[in-house]
Amino acid sequence: MIDNIVTPPLQEEGILVRMIGLKLEAVGCRAAIGGRCKILCEDGDYVEAEVVGFAEGSLLLMPEGNLRGVKLGARVIPVEGGGKVAVDEQLLGRVIDGAGKPIDGGAALKSLHHVALRGGSINPLDRTPIREPLDVGVRAINSLLTLGKGQRLGLFAGSGVGKSTLLGMMTRHTEADVIVVALVGERGREVREFVEDILGTEGMRKAIVVVTPADDAPLMRVHGAWRATAIAEFFRDRGKNVLLLMDSLTRFAQAQREIGLAIGEPPVSKGYTPSVFSLLPMLVERAGNSPKGSITAVYTVLVEGDDHNDPVADAARAILDGHIVLSRDVADSGLFPAIDIDRSISRAMVNIVDGEHLRAAREIKSLYASYQSNRDLINIGAYQKGSDEQIDRAVAMAPAIREFIRQTEAEKMSMAESLSTLSALVEQGHRAMKASP
Repeated sequence: MIDNIVTPPLQEEGILVRMIGLKLEAVGCRAAIGGRCKILCEDGDYVEAEVVGFAEGSLLLMPEGNLRGVKLGARVIPVEGGGKVAVDEQLLGRVIDGAGKPIDGGAALKSLHHVALRGGSINPLDRTPIREPLDVGVRAINSLLTLGKGQRLGLFAGSGVGKSTLLGMMTRHTEADVIVVALVGERGREVREFVEDILGTEGMRKAIVVVTPADDAPLMRVHGAWRATAIAEFFRDRGKNVLLLMDSLTRFAQAQREIGLAIGEPPVSKGYTPSVFSLLPMLVERAGNSPKGSITAVYTVLVEGDDHNDPVADAARAILDGHIVLSRDVADSGLFPAIDIDRSISRAMVNIVDGEHLRAAREIKSLYASYQSNRDLINIGAYQKGSDEQIDRAVAMAPAIREFIRQTEAEKMSMAESLSTLSALVEQGHRAMKASP
């Protein structure tokens, strides 16, 4: 099914001549890169595939689904209308897969509008500057790492340090007209938990969830990310403020790596192929502000082995407008959300907050950095009080800063409350400095 589009087959047909791993080769037919083909099975059903390359007169195809029933010499029929996403307001409150089919047991979708699956990025001169703060309901982010509407942010974390929990807090607390969630390559059990426990009935009313779990074909996982972005663009172009959450950008890159290796691309960095690093900016650059609306995007990046120099993490940092790092050390100390404010940054913050707010945030981050860099000396008693005024203040303020970062999942801190608490924290630091001998 290609998004409810009636697609008569073209006259030219081909046959399947080779299958190696995930790669299929067909001869006798022609189609463009990104085009769709139907591969007919023995039982009369068919498997959809996308054209991903050419080789010596053959089409290189990547299947969207299970290849059970496909045999050598199967008919390959190019179809028109591929690469389109069916979208309109009917999608609100629904859960769909990477092909656009509902998986929530609800009514069939008959969308009125269609947009390109892999649309273009916004003209740089048409992008509206990021000037308006975005209240995400998390105190540490609102005050120390302030985000703006239209910003693209990376959430960097290893496994088990609260990445999904923080993403859920931002989902529940952020004010947005429409929320588009892409669960790409994650565990299947997390889907229902996210829909029922994190979004809930109220949140689902303005949310669209695109699900492509880890056992989906790599092409379907890649399409899940493109589809979610296309849906977000549709609502942005109608003047909405959209929150796009993608979990995770790493799984998108890994799926594209599988495709690239299957069709013969050479691995260039830890097994990742060149197409991975060309597609990442193409995906991310579609989010942001336009003259009509905005897409604020949060992409989670799985830092495998806590290696923040992983190729995908390194590439993501370069193309995003900031990053929040979740630290295993912070999580192990019992502090949640486990945000390492010393290693996190919002590149748009300087343009969206006033001077007083910026000075206060930098002061707290400076104290936190001083404490972290000297923590081992402090813990073993090697540091003598009075040796350094900055470190003395950092030691005095460390417990208060930790409590400032700490926030439960159900607790929501508005922007006004966050800034008020930040001001009180800075004032406490000034009093501590005056009280020190």
